[in-house]
Amino acid sequence: MPNNRRFSLTWSVAALAVVSAQRTLADNWTQFRGPNRDAVSAETGLLREWPEGGPKVLWTVEVAEGYSAPAIHSGRVYFNDYDRAAKEWLCRCFALDTGEELWRFGYKKKIRPNHGITRSVPAVDGKYVFSLDPKCGFHCLDAQSGKELWSKNLVREYGTRIPAWYNGQCPLIEPDRVIIAPGGSALMLALDKATGNVIWETPNPQGWAMSHVSVMPAEIGGVKQYLYCVLEGVLGVSAKDGGMLWHLPSRFNIAVPISPLPATDGLVFQTSCYEADTVMARVARSSDTFTVQKEFVLSSSDWNSETHTPILYKDHIFAVGKKKRGLFTCLDLKGNQVWTSQGKASFGLGSYILADGMFFVLEGKTGMLRLIEASTSEYTELASAQVLTGPDVWAPLALSDGKLIVRDMAKMVCLEVGKP
Repeated sequence: MPNNRRFSLTWSVAALAVVSAQRTLADNWTQFRGPNRDAVSAETGLLREWPEGGPKVLWTVEVAEGYSAPAIHSGRVYFNDYDRAAKEWLCRCFALDTGEELWRFGYKKKIRPNHGITRSVPAVDGKYVFSLDPKCGFHCLDAQSGKELWSKNLVREYGTRIPAWYNGQCPLIEPDRVIIAPGGSALMLALDKATGNVIWETPNPQGWAMSHVSVMPAEIGGVKQYLYCVLEGVLGVSAKDGGMLWHLPSRFNIAVPISPLPATDGLVFQTSCYEADTVMARVARSSDTFTVQKEFVLSSSDWNSETHTPILYKDHIFAVGKKKRGLFTCLDLKGNQVWTSQGKASFGLGSYILADGMFFVLEGKTGMLRLIEASTSEYTELASAQVLTGPDVWAPLALSDGKLIVRDMAKMVCLEVGKP
């Protein structure tokens, strides 16, 4: 009898270990492009095929027109929104499992639609939520209650010029600070998360204006730095003291919404919309000095991206390109096209993320979601489903605990893409 009981206990523990191993490995999606700012999730155990009719819809909520995507932390969903009737800018918090609204923070701000109203993604660490509104009001909220802890008016305090089509920049959250790039009197700011006190400011003698670009963290030559891009070119700022490390002059037309993409060996990939060139820069360190030069240039007739920052995977670059508008494309690090989705799918200005060896890619016009093998040799589609109705399905995606959140101009939908 004791032997049988011991066997049963051993078998139960082993079975539990197997079941646990089969579950989705959950990962918080703490900010724009996820915790590492690379649009890559560490989650595993995701479904490689979907049931008829597509992934299960767990919940749906109505949202104001725009492109604001959520950040997710510890089973809570945080996103920016707008109440047109009350003329209030909102940051809202929902339960990831049920879609129940837990709190909302709002304040009066008149914002007329300008190709949508909302654009930015909040940043959250479980204690604080940082929200940057379309007219450059920056707010720190308590993540549990939504209570405002501190705020800054970037227009009044730094002379920020609100970009065309409103602000699209998303704050970067770090362990001890939050980073934004207001332009005006300070090109970039590092702020203490708890108090909003300035840790450092990057001088801006050229008067470069805020762009739609979100700041990207990188390490080049053993030096932690923040990458940013203005209409006058891409640049690197020291994470230690905010000093300018390097700048590659370029000229972008009207707007630049694509963030710099750090690659291997000091390479930085910068693309943009309209007729902008795509540039691969090589940044090198010699003692305390950085130099930068162009590795290669792709004209807009060769390739560029209009809306979303590409993803780096296995020394290849993946993005929806513009040359033949809407083709999901794989490039090598020399700018050569390896494959596209031509003849199979067109994604317009749709967004994409990478998880568990698969790309989740939305069609920007139709709201069709496609699951694509993360391959550096060919386009292979694993599944597809109509999950939104559109139009203008351009918002970034967010993934946590096997749940993918997508949105269009009217609603936000939570889909079950992991094993229950």
